Amino acid sequence: MIKKLLSLFAGRKDLKPVIIVSGLPRSGTSLMMKMLEAGGITVLTDNMREADDDNPKGYYEFEKVKMLPEGNHTWLTNAHGKAVKIIFSLLSFLPPTYSYRAIFMRRSMPEIIASQRKMLIRNEKDPDSVSEREIALLFEKLVSEVYFVAKRKDNFSFIEVNYKQLLDNPIPELHQISNFLGKDLNVDKMAQVIDPTLYRQRHISDSS
Repeated sequence: MIKKLLSLFAGRKDLKPVIIVSGLPRSGTSLMMKMLEAGGITVLTDNMREADDDNPKGYYEFEKVKMLPEGNHTWLTNAHGKAVKIIFSLLSFLPPTYSYRAIFMRRSMPEIIASQRKMLIRNEKDPDSVSEREIALLFEKLVSEVYFVAKRKDNFSFIEVNYKQLLDNPIPELHQISNFLGKDLNVDKMAQVIDPTLYRQRHISDSS
């Protein structure tokens, strides 16, 4: 996986960077996509995955992203200056011909695992088919691999956004995102997207 990641980044300077929203499953990537849309960024989404109880505001997914491992990335030619959601495990398949600016969503591992379990149960799947420890180790390994390479590539810049901080005190986080993207985003509209009632797996150590 590291070798694939190493080919990520030598992007063209004459094109606007592709804006990527990434992170582990259940880390707030859908929320960030909705925020960027509210702030004035065009988002790539086909709405093929409909909203449900786990993501009542929508998933903001783009099915063609799943074709990256097959080498199908022609859709990226229309993605410059736009935002697209790509989970960590698919970042290694991005072509090196473009530049990327990524927003990495970070959320506490206990919250991610709790949210994953709830999602599996709602979909009538066995939440104990893989232990929580195994999931945590796998996720941490993936995050480490992605960060190791991303920090060393010129055409892939990124910032981290903490999910809890974003919900608890959004304006400073949103200004940071606006500055990072070099955009004059409407941070007030972005903040209005937040629905505190959807923060349903708040870890007890983070509770007031």
